[in-house]
Amino acid sequence: MPTTLAIYAAAALAEIAGCFAFWSVLRLGKSPLWLVPGGVSLALFAWLLTLGNAEAAGRAYAAYGGIYILASLGWLVLVERVSPTRWDLIGAALAVLGCIVILAGRR
Repeated sequence: MPTTLAIYAAAALAEIAGCFAFWSVLRLGKSPLWLVPGGVSLALFAWLLTLGNAEAAGRAYAAYGGIYILASLGWLVLVERVSPTRWDLIGAALAVLGCIVILAGRR
């Protein structure tokens, strides 16, 4: 079974790709056909989050948030070709730290 971190990374990629499809249609003037794979990608994202090792949905979403922020900055660099600011990086580090605290915390 994949680790929670791997599941969250895959979910982040699926969510960002799905949202970017909508962004592309609504902000960049791309064909509405982009919404089809975008919707499938968002459904994949939702399914992936159910595979994580969390006993409560809210905790899974909270822990996932840090991974999502980190993946979003990766998307910023790799797909949009924009350099993150130091504030982007500091914020991502804090979010990932929060993710670690949530996942590793005592229950």
